[in-house]
Amino acid sequence: MNHIVLVHPAIPQNTGNIMRTCVATNTHLHLIKPLGFSLDDKHMKRAGLDYIKDLNLTVYENWEDFVSKNKGYYHFYTRYSNRTYTEEDYTQEGEHYLFFGHEHDGIPHDILRDHLDECVRIPMFASSRSLNLSNTVAIGIYECLRQQDFPQLVRHEVQKGEDFLLREAE
Repeated sequence: MNHIVLVHPAIPQNTGNIMRTCVATNTHLHLIKPLGFSLDDKHMKRAGLDYIKDLNLTVYENWEDFVSKNKGYYHFYTRYSNRTYTEEDYTQEGEHYLFFGHEHDGIPHDILRDHLDECVRIPMFASSRSLNLSNTVAIGIYECLRQQDFPQLVRHEVQKGEDFLLREAE
């Protein structure tokens, strides 16, 4: 199974968007406190829309609480890595945890220093500091799923039927 881990997220709209991505990709979402918002925040709920009821969510008091309960392959997304996210291998059998940090400061540096071999980055133009957190999560989880051949995800339209465009043209 795949997991998204947000370390100290601050912006409720980003977390709401990430919730939608997690539901769409059958990915467990983990939030590590402190959070910059309440889970009842109206902006977060609006961004998560009706997906929140289908979300697999766990909240932790701190980093130590998370680590004590979750073992597997850790992948830290940070601008400080020299390896790209596409160089990472997400195909090993087991739990894959993709970590993303606070929107302003990223993942705490003391955590990164303990996991330097597990850090990856998304390449971008040199003058760009970062991407939006929810976009970064989507890039990361879809690369992970691509390497795993999109397990349990449908490859055709299911809401309106896979031949919807053909039927609509008649």
